[in-house]
Amino acid sequence: MSAVNDTNFNSAVFLLTGIPGQEDIYLWISIPFCLMFVISIVGNSVILFIIKTDPSLHEPMYIFLSMLAVTDLGLSISTIPTILGVYLFKYREISLDACFAQIFFIHAFQFTESSILLLMAFDRFVAIWDPLRYASTLTVPRTAMMGLVFVLRGVAVVFPFPFLLKRFQYCQDNVLSHSYCLHQEVMRLACADITVNNVYGLSVTLLTVGLDSLFIFLSYVMILKTVLSIASHVECLRALNTCVSHLCAVLLFYTPEIGLTVIHRFGKNSPPLLQVLLGYISLLVPPLMNPIVYSVKSKHLRARIIRAFVK
Repeated sequence: MSAVNDTNFNSAVFLLTGIPGQEDIYLWISIPFCLMFVISIVGNSVILFIIKTDPSLHEPMYIFLSMLAVTDLGLSISTIPTILGVYLFKYREISLDACFAQIFFIHAFQFTESSILLLMAFDRFVAIWDPLRYASTLTVPRTAMMGLVFVLRGVAVVFPFPFLLKRFQYCQDNVLSHSYCLHQEVMRLACADITVNNVYGLSVTLLTVGLDSLFIFLSYVMILKTVLSIASHVECLRALNTCVSHLCAVLLFYTPEIGLTVIHRFGKNSPPLLQVLLGYISLLVPPLMNPIVYSVKSKHLRARIIRAFVK
């Protein structure tokens, strides 16, 4: 194995890390990861299949949900292979190019998911604020175009990451603290000035995840204001109930994501185990739980899934 301070850039590798101090039970730890991967793939695939095959679900809300399912599938497929490699086969090495590719896909899917959650919040806002104009405001072509724009935004802001990292030589310790690659961690292993990477990474996070979360919050402020003006208590609860599944998805995504960002940027003395667990939660729990939450809370989607399995 080439040393990481080798003058040949392409021969250097990083070493991935699992849960520290638990190497003897890695095989047992791999079991829940395997289950999470299978449930994520099956759950999101079922959501996509039901929405695609049922014309009655070709509405903005379910189109955004299908976009979320595709993003969750991509996030799972980008992350799980190296995690299982570490825990199942104790294979820790990853080449620089493979690491940079994983960084691109993980961050692109994360930023895209943040954007889709914002679009779903806008969908709920329009549905509650002006239900009579909902169908004319969010047409299917307009919904698809909005989704495409935000997907392209997620890809565009992450596209420079691999190139910003590839220009460095890596002469620091080549051991990563996760079983996958992240931009904010890899850049710290460079033996050069990382100011550009640091500023760009922080700026991208604030301008995507930060603004998305702010606009989602403002959307729910407007939703709550609209709902509280409804005279009927039953109608008020019914309107709020349509937002529960989206609120769960928002909390599942943003809570660990914000916590992990703060720890990576400012929590240098935080316990390593906390970073590892928050990392796994932020990447693996949303793809696992989103299809479950939406299948349970969406009456129409749940009915279609039951009907498909009964047949």
